[in-house]
Amino acid sequence: MTPALEEIDLDFADLGRTGLQTSELQLGTWRFGKENEAGELEIGEERATELLDAYEAAGGRYIDTADVYGGGDSERWIGDWLADRDRERYTIASKIYWQTREGDPNSRGTNRKSLRHRIDALLDRLDTDYVDVLYIHRWDDETPAREMMKTLNGLVESGKVHYLGASTLRPNAWKVARANEIARNEGWEPFTLLQPRYNLADREIEGDYLEFAREQGLAVCPWSPLGQGFLTGKYDREEDLPEDSRVAASSRFQESYLTEENFALHDELDAVADEVDASPAQVALAWLQHREGVSAPIVGARTVDQLRENLASATIDLSDEQVDRLTAAKEGPYDDL
Repeated sequence: MTPALEEIDLDFADLGRTGLQTSELQLGTWRFGKENEAGELEIGEERATELLDAYEAAGGRYIDTADVYGGGDSERWIGDWLADRDRERYTIASKIYWQTREGDPNSRGTNRKSLRHRIDALLDRLDTDYVDVLYIHRWDDETPAREMMKTLNGLVESGKVHYLGASTLRPNAWKVARANEIARNEGWEPFTLLQPRYNLADREIEGDYLEFAREQGLAVCPWSPLGQGFLTGKYDREEDLPEDSRVAASSRFQESYLTEENFALHDELDAVADEVDASPAQVALAWLQHREGVSAPIVGARTVDQLRENLASATIDLSDEQVDRLTAAKEGPYDDL
């Protein structure tokens, strides 16, 4: 039985070597204000507020957004919600990279002009003086790393940003290492957080990426911890996908997740879930929280009930033997984490 929100009481986790402590699970808000293919909002403002309230009720204090989520609505709604609360009690992370103004190439990337304009715009939407974490949403190969790091350092020195992070750079950890070397040589603020895709089925970052993060003391805050819904058990190897399914038209999703290897992994996930009287989603999230070097995975949900189930993963106690079984259920070039 999934506990009530008030009974979950999320613990605090260290964010690498930043010295910052915040909730062990983050609330992801990428669906806030997002329109589906039919032009309908996946999560409107009223539902967004309900989800923020539910997350807070479970002890949650770490909210992840981006300046492009919902065309800026995600940040605006978070800002409205924060207005009646003590801002200092919450960790807010946002991201910058994707183009925000049609026809304006300078509204994309991490060049000086883009970064300086967009930080002011997102702070205005959030109605706050600073963000705790600012991520570059993707790597900008058109902007020299030195220029980017100098500009980002200026945002930290101005007090508009506390910590810097890099999102979705799994094959390119060397770029973060190079940028950090430049920053440290100049006495600038380095990247201290990483935000890759990582889950029980998608283990690409295991090996050099996680080893690099661990040795450098970088916090790893994974997104897509449930493999776009695959690890919830909603897909069956024996059943055809509905024709109107979002993933039916996605060859990448099918090739990445709907494989016999992953369904065999899911069999083990289901077995462990039965043993601990939890859902597959809760066990998949609990496994991720047992991985060395992982800090505060990002969980999202469409409904309060879904969010409650996901947050309750923090109450699941997996044994070392169960963690090892889940880890070994899929072969790959993994390190000894």
